[in-house]
Amino acid sequence: MKKKIFITVFLLCILLANISFASYSTVTMSVVEEPVCTIEFGEHSKFEKKLVAKNLNNKEVTLQLQVTNEEEALKPTGEIVLVLDNSDSMNEEVSTGGTRKDLIFNSAKTLVSNLLEDNESLKVGLVTFSTNTDVSKEGTIEDASVLSTLSNDVTALTNAISNIEANGPRTDLQAGLSLASSQFSEEANNKYIIVLTDGVPNVAIDYDKTYYSDDVIAKTKSQLQTLDANGIDVVTMLTGIDDENYVPVGVSKSFGQIISEIFGTSENPTVGKFYYVTDDKVETTITTDIYNSLLPISRVYKDITVVDYFPQEIIDNFDFAYVSEANIGTISAEVDKTNNSITWTIPELASGETATVQYTLKLKEDFSSSIVDKILDTNEKVDITYTDFNDEEQAKTSDVTPKLKLTEPPAELPKAGMTTLLITASVLVVGFLVFSFIKWRNLNRNIK
Repeated sequence: MKKKIFITVFLLCILLANISFASYSTVTMSVVEEPVCTIEFGEHSKFEKKLVAKNLNNKEVTLQLQVTNEEEALKPTGEIVLVLDNSDSMNEEVSTGGTRKDLIFNSAKTLVSNLLEDNESLKVGLVTFSTNTDVSKEGTIEDASVLSTLSNDVTALTNAISNIEANGPRTDLQAGLSLASSQFSEEANNKYIIVLTDGVPNVAIDYDKTYYSDDVIAKTKSQLQTLDANGIDVVTMLTGIDDENYVPVGVSKSFGQIISEIFGTSENPTVGKFYYVTDDKVETTITTDIYNSLLPISRVYKDITVVDYFPQEIIDNFDFAYVSEANIGTISAEVDKTNNSITWTIPELASGETATVQYTLKLKEDFSSSIVDKILDTNEKVDITYTDFNDEEQAKTSDVTPKLKLTEPPAELPKAGMTTLLITASVLVVGFLVFSFIKWRNLNRNIK
């Protein structure tokens, strides 16, 4: 009987020696599928999750999350009327060289060229204002003139600006605004008036014959407010004011007070946008600031949230680490174990911008042998939400994911490390059980 027991123990030991235990040192990792998880949104934008690097000897892969705003920059559409001051003061020399007329009108020509470049959806008109050289017509609509009706002919428009004569004795901005407002077509969706002037308004239509009076102030301001009420966006640039404290003869208000009452301030304008600048800022204001103010040239996605969910087998058997921080926005410092996810938030992503973050998944040394020979999804799904250009929230999802596989080679001999310890422990346990069984049987025989 003892002989049979010992033979049984010996066979169990041989069996245990040949059982395959997964070993970190011998298991191999491979990438069996490398699809790119792509979520498209907008017209040209997208989110991508893909495998970008693999160090299989180190049992590690690197994955990248990327959000790209590839929407084309908007071009202004509709109709614009430039209202250009052609009063005599425009002939003054400026510190930047040349006359103020040259400075403002050359910048205006650049603005027109940039606005109409490859843009057939926009038309531009030109109106000049000062006061009529015939003093009997001063304070009438004839203080302003149409230099060009609405057109997208860049050459004709820029030539017309070059030919403006600055010879008006005074400044009737109300006449210029009134005449400009009559140039728009009925079908225009976007209407803009851009005022470029170097003078404080001192005349208005049917004014009280006192320059810079409260009547002039009220009528000019009222004209601006009427344009705004009629859906016309007004952008004004005022320059050339050397002394705000100067009080003209016959009135009690200084230039600074008159400007503030008519136009407001740059921070709190009466209507639209108001740029109150020195001569050295004129070119940048017209060619950059005013150009950019017509319409947002960058189409921005807002409040983007990307949630990347991991399967439990990945969480349990792989270490997670970032390669680098997200270049835009913020991302979870570690995996949220309540739902096995990381969350990436991007407040704004302008056209042409790309937000990227990368992380690694590295096999743990104490991984479970149950995942050997299984196809492992590197993520469960990706959810993305964002606010589009119409301020509407959108949501999309995808479960496309790169896939990994662990393979253990066939066992020929007992393996070192953890495998040897397991076999040794198993043999000792079986031996102890057999020994206890023999002792128990012998004890029972002796009692009998």
